[in-house]
Amino acid sequence: MNAGKLTTIMLDPMMRFIKKSTFSSFLLFFSAGFALILANSPANVYIQWLLNQQIGFTIGGFEVEKSLLLWINDGLMSIFFFVIGLELKREILAGELSKPKNIMMPIVGAIGGMLVPALIYIAINAGGSPEAMRGWGIPMATDIAFALGVLYLLGPAVPVQLKVFLTALAIIDDLGAVLIVAVFYTSEISLTNLSIGAVILLTMFALNKIGVRRVLVFAVLGIGGVWLATLLSGVHATVAAVLAAFAIPADRRIDKANYLATIKDLAAKFKIANRAEKEVYLLSSEEENIIGEIKRVSKASISPLQRLERNMHGLVVFFVMPVFALANAGVVLDSNWLHMASSSVSIGVAAGLVFGKILGIYGLCNLGLRMRWFIMPAGFNSTMLLGVSCLAAIGFTMSLFINALAFDNPIYA
Repeated sequence: MNAGKLTTIMLDPMMRFIKKSTFSSFLLFFSAGFALILANSPANVYIQWLLNQQIGFTIGGFEVEKSLLLWINDGLMSIFFFVIGLELKREILAGELSKPKNIMMPIVGAIGGMLVPALIYIAINAGGSPEAMRGWGIPMATDIAFALGVLYLLGPAVPVQLKVFLTALAIIDDLGAVLIVAVFYTSEISLTNLSIGAVILLTMFALNKIGVRRVLVFAVLGIGGVWLATLLSGVHATVAAVLAAFAIPADRRIDKANYLATIKDLAAKFKIANRAEKEVYLLSSEEENIIGEIKRVSKASISPLQRLERNMHGLVVFFVMPVFALANAGVVLDSNWLHMASSSVSIGVAAGLVFGKILGIYGLCNLGLRMRWFIMPAGFNSTMLLGVSCLAAIGFTMSLFINALAFDNPIYA
């Protein structure tokens, strides 16, 4: 057996595993576990030193400087929220969220899954310190990557209706988390910077409306304008990422019918191009031109929104989320760990996620079914609804994110 075949045999199973949606969940679990190990090792001193290093830039009299940890939480996580914004827009325009009959039950479930956990947390921490009360938003969030990853681990036996319901539920939940961050977890607001961001955002929507489709134009305005202005305004920058995503064009320059006709025409030209050419390895100039035109037409047939969502998905699941977990999931388990685990904050978060999500989603959806607000989707049943409610209790990424915003005191964080 030659080296090439041996390499293929060794790498093919690995590549198939990596391409599965479950791999991103595995990577996130691994990053969180590794962060926990590092935090309780001698390396933690150096990690904390690195995370607290100040990084920034100065342009004339304009200066921005933050610690590496804040750049991860405000910068890298903005990429995560940007992709969530793209997914939201796609689902609203042409996905499951565009169909009224599919949207009512996930909306009711998501509201219950956010409201009940928050109320449980508040009830447990009532009468405690004011800072402890700020953590009410932590158990409200569902981690879409983890929840879907666990669901996909169950294999093809899982009905598609279950995946659709959980996806819609998690997306609505993420939208709720964005609104909570925007309203309740912001510092003092600079109206000047916020106004500048709003004007640039309106410019992006206007460019979309008049037909501009260059992704680079939207990237410069979105990052250098909306995101930076929002960051300086005091409103959390991840909110700007979602708003910028909604300004990305979702229509195509070439529709499906014209694309199909054009491709057929170009394929016919390619077939007859330089039939007398004997070279089998190299293309003629005419053939190269035809292939170039096929590439151009194919690119124009995909909306900027879909191209960005597809191209950035790997960046988010294989880099952004693991780095975020490495930077934020390291908890030092010292002599006070039992006290920390039994604190009202820890109990409130745990009870809110485990019991609040199940009671909120399963309970409110059943109430809606009894009140005939909506009907049970075909192929869906109460057992599946209970299972989805349990999966929604996985709140890792978003819960860590809101935790970092809610608490300054390391005792709580």
